[in-house]
Amino acid sequence: MTGDIHSIPVMRAGIDTYRQPVVYMREDCHLCRAEGFSVLTQVEITHDQQSIVAALNVVTDADWLPPDTAALSEAAWTALKADDGELVTFSHPEPPASASAIRSKVYGQRLDAAGCQAIINDTVAHRLSDLDLAAFITACAGDRLDIAETIALTRAMHGAGKTLDWGAGLVLDKHCVGGLPGNRTTPIVVAILAAAGFRIPKTSSRAITSPAGTADTMEVLAPVALDIAAMRRVVESEGGCVVWGGGLDLSPADDLLIRIERPLDFDSDGQLVASVLSKKAAAGSTHVLIDMPVGPTAKVRTEAAARTLSERLHAVGQAIGLTLRIHVSDGSAPVGRGIGPALEAHDLLAVLRRDPDGPIDLRERALDLAGALLDLAEANGGKGRDLARTLLGSGAAEAKFLSICKAQGGFREPGSAPHQAIETADVGGAIREIDNRRIAKIAKLAGAPGRKHAGVRLLARPGDVIEAGQPLYEIHAETRGELGWAQDYARAGASPFQIGEVP
Repeated sequence: MTGDIHSIPVMRAGIDTYRQPVVYMREDCHLCRAEGFSVLTQVEITHDQQSIVAALNVVTDADWLPPDTAALSEAAWTALKADDGELVTFSHPEPPASASAIRSKVYGQRLDAAGCQAIINDTVAHRLSDLDLAAFITACAGDRLDIAETIALTRAMHGAGKTLDWGAGLVLDKHCVGGLPGNRTTPIVVAILAAAGFRIPKTSSRAITSPAGTADTMEVLAPVALDIAAMRRVVESEGGCVVWGGGLDLSPADDLLIRIERPLDFDSDGQLVASVLSKKAAAGSTHVLIDMPVGPTAKVRTEAAARTLSERLHAVGQAIGLTLRIHVSDGSAPVGRGIGPALEAHDLLAVLRRDPDGPIDLRERALDLAGALLDLAEANGGKGRDLARTLLGSGAAEAKFLSICKAQGGFREPGSAPHQAIETADVGGAIREIDNRRIAKIAKLAGAPGRKHAGVRLLARPGDVIEAGQPLYEIHAETRGELGWAQDYARAGASPFQIGEVP
């Protein structure tokens, strides 16, 4: 220890705080008292010309943390690049440059390009606290970002990370705006387009509020946490890939904003568009198909909302140089039979393997999307769906998918959960609809997506005529406790299945 009251040794806390740097100090630490640091204070930490800003957590049960020592979370430790026991300097950071821009937006003023850039720069540098980010997200919620602001925010988010360059020619991509459980068309579409000879380097996300994201489902079948060099090797050899985008640093501000958006559960067309299209631009895409399911319990609930969101997507896509097409689809019920990573993996494999008992709705949706993307690429004289059907039916898409999995690190068959329970109908009649949000909540309570084999398997579909006591769905869980939580929720309120009189 030196005599400098601003410097104390650091240690690795071994605590994962995702992308948020956090520093832990004891409440009796002399430096806390000298600098006036308190809980959640933003603290600047400097070591060998490397500087980060971290949120302070004060430790009251200090058995694990030595006196006058700071512990760093995994994100802070990795960024600072210090060794155990090294002295580092702590100070109050300068006020973030974007503070005035956030304050102006809170009070209803428009954001200009400079304001958006300042906010994104400070977000990526961790100079904004979670409260600052929450204020910004809240100020932008609903329709509080106009199209010009959305374009500026998209450009700022794109510019904050890396951009992949695939050289000359088309680079295809697709994205679903979400809200539809089981809609796992992406791996099928990638296999079809790559089998057709196109490049489709697909970066996908893990679940945010859903029981599975594409990356969660794909990870059941093959490794997805590839770096850019490995991803490039897969695309160069196979034409396509399905990898997790969170580790590629393509739009780093987006992941940080999503971390705050998740508990707030706010919908914002502007931030949704900026999130999606900044990542597409960063991935080097030239032609992008957006799948927009519309239904009463989907993310986009009305045709009017779909038109408004489509207009914004087209305007921003054009401004940043993307060729964009919107595919509006039926969002009234879940897709396929499985909801949860492994259950959805079983479904998409059944489609690729041309299993006659596979989910027809997932197959048809995948063909619709693959066909629309082929048409966007001007393939097969505007008869893209015919080509997609041929590639799927011949086994070429299955073969390409297995080759992609092998190139990403190896294919594996999905397993199943050890604990299962069937939920039955209280009354007979015709199934009118399935509540997407409620059935997704049951799957999440069962453990999805963290427990890869957990979720829900649908045993009945809208339009089916059933009798009282007939099975509706099956809950899959990896532990008895999670199975019980899902069952308790499923039986505590209204059923996800709306059953009416037989027409």
